Amino acid sequence: MYNRRKFIQATALSAAVAALSKSCISKDHKVTKPIVISTWDFGVAANADAWKVLNSNGKALDAVENGVKVAEADVKNQTVGYGGLPDRDGIVTLDACIMDHLSNCGAVLALEKIKHPISIARLVMEKTPHVMLAGDGALQFALEQGFKAENLLTEKSKNDWEKWAKKAKYEPVSNIENKLYDDALNAAPEKLPGNQYNHDTIGMLALDAHGNLAGACTTSGMAYKLHGRIGDSPIIGAGLYIDNEVGGATATGVGEEVVRNVGSFLVVELMRQGYSPEEACKEAVMRIINKKKKSTKDLQVGFLALNKNGEYGAYAIQKGFTFAVCDSQKQDLIIKGKSYY
Repeated sequence: MYNRRKFIQATALSAAVAALSKSCISKDHKVTKPIVISTWDFGVAANADAWKVLNSNGKALDAVENGVKVAEADVKNQTVGYGGLPDRDGIVTLDACIMDHLSNCGAVLALEKIKHPISIARLVMEKTPHVMLAGDGALQFALEQGFKAENLLTEKSKNDWEKWAKKAKYEPVSNIENKLYDDALNAAPEKLPGNQYNHDTIGMLALDAHGNLAGACTTSGMAYKLHGRIGDSPIIGAGLYIDNEVGGATATGVGEEVVRNVGSFLVVELMRQGYSPEEACKEAVMRIINKKKKSTKDLQVGFLALNKNGEYGAYAIQKGFTFAVCDSQKQDLIIKGKSYY
């Protein structure tokens, strides 16, 4: 009888502890939604437009498209869309991708003359059986969808390119823009392509009131790149990845290194294993550093992640990476991401 009574008491105590633990876990991991986050300081303005959608009970997919279009249209932003710095031939080429909670995705690569590549990427996703369209084919598709071709090279970006071109040598050397950019523009040493001054992309992640995730990534690519060069931004799994069961991630910086490590997919898979968003971003950064300890001292890569619980985090190789957060509590929060160096 004593053993039976003791067993019943122990079982009741265990149940109470389990209930309490469940209560604590629920409280600690309370879902924050809707929420939208994006890379860099200019993400504040982009988030504001995304928030208009989210705050009206709209879909995350609509929010991220509307949000990054702000950066694409900002003539002062020379790393995304209209007014972006051109390639070595003086041509502005744009890349973008988008992904929703059902794993539908679309992308355009090396698209010319269209101000909003993110909208073309969405149309690729929704109106074609494909995921990617590139170059002339992407432009043809955009025109067929009623978009207008226009000159994306502003006077400022043209003048900057002309200054660079005076000393630039046209030869197929990988990342030659890194070696020439500083001297040509009389910039400080830290202003090499791929860091906070030339970060070449905006990535945005959103969780809507329905609990669904979506993401978008858009860029004009590295300044003075080889014509036709593609980084990570329009590559699903590299520059952007969404898994509605787990979370989403996006990347910024030197795209070649992100592609080599399938960075955004890696971050999401790490979150699936139980890593927090920041821990997952850090591990992805360390994968890059450990493979190329010498070269990574001179380049920037940053990851930004948002999980299904509305928790977010970031991590970068170099200092200077920032990201913007917008939710019901605050719409213009800017956070300095942690870094290895």
